[in-house]
Amino acid sequence: MELINPGIGLIFWMTLAFGILLFILGKFVWPPVLRSLKEREESIELSLHQAEKAREEMKTMLFNNEKLRLEAEHERDLLIQEARELRDKLIEEARVKANEEANRLIENARERIHFDKMAAITDLKNQIATLSIDIAEKLLQSELSEPARQKEFIQKSLDQINLN
Repeated sequence: MELINPGIGLIFWMTLAFGILLFILGKFVWPPVLRSLKEREESIELSLHQAEKAREEMKTMLFNNEKLRLEAEHERDLLIQEARELRDKLIEEARVKANEEANRLIENARERIHFDKMAAITDLKNQIATLSIDIAEKLLQSELSEPARQKEFIQKSLDQINLN
């Protein structure tokens, strides 16, 4: 029953023991515990600060990476556009050269055809002239086989020469 109704002596000794315990705890235990809690708090705060700093650096890196990616895409697009323009230019140059070559070949063919035509016409004229001379020679031989006809032909020829 003493525990339910404690006596003054028990309360005194309990208070004294509790005070000594508080003194010992306050002198030897609480300073290292508080120091370690403070260190832990500082460590957590430093870690949070470093994490925030790392998060900001990540944002900056992401922004820089996005910027670099956009620049790379822009450069890629420029290179592709330049390549297309170069391709189109080369195709156009090749087309122009092919047209010039075709026109030159056509002109050479026309000239060759013209020269061949003129040569054929000249050859045909020569053959016609040769045939005409042969025919005239044969006609004259048949017409002028008689001496009276020869004199008549000579007379007509002389008359035509005087008239011209």
